[in-house]
Amino acid sequence: MNCLGCYKKIEKTEYCLSCRKKLFDGKRVSPVLEFDKPKADNISMYNEYSKSMSISGVQLKYSFRLVGNKLELCEKNGQYILKPIPTADHLELMEDAPENEHLTMQIASQIFNIKTANNALIYFKDGTPAYITKRFDVKKDGTKFLQEDFAQITNRTQETHGESYKYEGSYLEIGALIKKYVPASIIAIENFFKIILFNYVFSNGDAHLKNFSLIRNEFLEMELSPSYDLMSTIIHTPGERDTALDLYDLDHESEYYAAYGHYGRKNFIEFAKRLGIVEVRYLRIINEFIEKESVVYDFIQKSTLSKKAADAFTTNLQSRIKRLT
Repeated sequence: MNCLGCYKKIEKTEYCLSCRKKLFDGKRVSPVLEFDKPKADNISMYNEYSKSMSISGVQLKYSFRLVGNKLELCEKNGQYILKPIPTADHLELMEDAPENEHLTMQIASQIFNIKTANNALIYFKDGTPAYITKRFDVKKDGTKFLQEDFAQITNRTQETHGESYKYEGSYLEIGALIKKYVPASIIAIENFFKIILFNYVFSNGDAHLKNFSLIRNEFLEMELSPSYDLMSTIIHTPGERDTALDLYDLDHESEYYAAYGHYGRKNFIEFAKRLGIVEVRYLRIINEFIEKESVVYDFIQKSTLSKKAADAFTTNLQSRIKRLT
């Protein structure tokens, strides 16, 4: 059996002690909820508790809090976000969506040392899987850290910039704002570059403005928030763009992109230079993805992805790694 949080070998299907500490303050929480997934005969219950939830996104998301050692739906003061299997007929392999996000987040955290929101896989009473993540913007006393995503920071809204507002701009623009608002910007910029490269390598084509945030820490300074919403979106939306935003202005007119029709090593080197990252650092970050390819495959094997989804995950990864070599 593997831990439903970190994939570590354990005796039975649950969460290991380390994951219990990260997710549930050390409490032994069951990996099976006491109610079924959202459906026709219980959706009113979910809607009643979740109607005031302000988290953006098209995927259904519900707010939970920990009461004793049980997770309960709540309307406010939520500590967790739960994402069931999306109900979208136009998307593929939707049954794999919770584990896709969980696997991708664990790869980011454990293999590439990217700071992420704590997360795990959990099951409804009927055996249906869901993705659960602990909110990093909620303090122990229930108050919240100030957090703003880059749509908010750049004052882009649907009213001012139209329906595609969160897909406007470039990653270089985000980098410039990180330099402006984050005191420890050198480290933050390197971490940001690594996250952009990670999203590319793992085929996350939906890393838009709202998927990156700044958060005020306990020292009242702004920093790059832990990563969230990392998943291989191409598995569910084949044919999507490689990235939600351009790396930098006119990057599609670069010699490499013009020749091959996609980003490659040269584009990310140019992106790193424009971010102001020194050569020895950006080469180390790029090469890390190539060097750790085999370790990623081990994680894919530990996951609960279906064979079709696991094969797609692997094939897309191989293709992206090849572009970086």
